[in-house]
Amino acid sequence: MPSPLLELLNVSCSVESGNVLFDDVNVKVYEGDILVLQGKSGGGKSTLLKCIGHLIAHDGHIVYRGRTSLQVGIPLYRTKVLYVPQRPSLLPGNPADFLKHILNLSIHQAHLKETESDYRLVHKQAVEIAHEWGISQELWERNWTQLSGGEAQRLLLSVAVAIDTAEVLLLDEPTSALDPDSSLLVEQCLVDRINSGQSNLKALIWITHSSEQGRRIGTRFVYMSGAGVWCSGALDGSAPFRYDKLGDKLWRRSAI
Repeated sequence: MPSPLLELLNVSCSVESGNVLFDDVNVKVYEGDILVLQGKSGGGKSTLLKCIGHLIAHDGHIVYRGRTSLQVGIPLYRTKVLYVPQRPSLLPGNPADFLKHILNLSIHQAHLKETESDYRLVHKQAVEIAHEWGISQELWERNWTQLSGGEAQRLLLSVAVAIDTAEVLLLDEPTSALDPDSSLLVEQCLVDRINSGQSNLKALIWITHSSEQGRRIGTRFVYMSGAGVWCSGALDGSAPFRYDKLGDKLWRRSAI
């Protein structure tokens, strides 16, 4: 059995009121995985994704390639396990500025020296990817607030893909504002990146409310609800599993 690329060990999170959103979550993510995260609104999906990205406080440990995120160093970890927000319109500036900022951050954390040719190459790749998804070059200079939801989603994803520093992308409903044809283009590009072996990208954790999309892209599934966190590695509709809160023992339950 290969070693997991990413592992959640007893990860728990509570809101300010003290209510527990989820408790003792134990999940392993392997190279090639597209882990689909589903459940009702308010079930903790986005919060779990932000915990994995080390963007909000949580209990438990997240292990990346055999080392905890603290051992890796949180800034470097965030470039390897990259959270892609659901609402890029909240970002400052425009997509071109954001691309340069993220590239500078990634190079700094890897202790490399940036060159202008690095930026030009990544910018060219990002523009090409976005163009394949129906985004014209002029949109790179518009403020995020001037872009439609679908335009902003595609631009943000093209940045994450083109920089190619992350081995895991954390995607919070990345195609929610897209039409079906555009969604398929984005899905195919990301799946191809995982399977090609020519990219640093090794796995995706993808929140979606679309069961059809989940079936198209997913290799494994997590279902979150107020009752707990459920996992299944099956694509055949077999029953999911519920993690026992006393440990990592799995109990088979009826399908949700």
